[in-house]
Amino acid sequence: MSSKQNSDFLYLIWKDPKTRKNFTVGKLNRTEMFTFEYCEEYREAQACGWGKLEAFPEEKTHESNVLFPVFSSRLPDPKRRDIEKILEKYGLEKYDAYELLKKCGGRLPIDTYEFIRPISPDEKTVQRDFFIMGVRHLAPCGGNNCALLPQIDVGDLLQLNPEPENKADPFAIQVSANRGERLGYIPRYYNRAILERLSNGMTYSCQIIEINRNNNCSECVKVRFNMPSIASK
Repeated sequence: MSSKQNSDFLYLIWKDPKTRKNFTVGKLNRTEMFTFEYCEEYREAQACGWGKLEAFPEEKTHESNVLFPVFSSRLPDPKRRDIEKILEKYGLEKYDAYELLKKCGGRLPIDTYEFIRPISPDEKTVQRDFFIMGVRHLAPCGGNNCALLPQIDVGDLLQLNPEPENKADPFAIQVSANRGERLGYIPRYYNRAILERLSNGMTYSCQIIEINRNNNCSECVKVRFNMPSIASK
């Protein structure tokens, strides 16, 4: 498996349906053509029961002149009547399968895959929307009583607390409400890039944009993260 350097790439994330742990199992690049290769974490995922993608049975760099059908099939059909509204929702002026995949993540209700745009070293400003991870393990709700989720509201600003002593992940970043209630963690695939910026003194804002108290507890608090921080509206 190669390690090509290219700022325009996406990671394929697989979430273990039992533990809810995220694994970076693949990397999709777009240069003159599309390439896909497995990432090192795919071996850890296999130990947890994940199998390789049927379209990519070999551990090699796969190439294609168009977006691989196994990925483009996760996107809305460009012939849909409401495709213009979908493109508008994601800020796209025309249908570009890769750009749409980058925006929507290619999530389907039938599996546990998602594409994410990593934070690259050359990004001077960072904005990402994501769900706080590990709520069931850290928040007082315990994953089974939404009424015990801390009293938070859309628009609230949250605090980040690095956990270098965390045995499971020394790069873990805990997320808490302003009153100190622990909510969960930053997704693992963003940890190192955010920690590096924090260590360099960069400011941040982490603001709640969505709360689903009756939803899957691994996707109940969605935030918008910015570095450097921006004034809340």
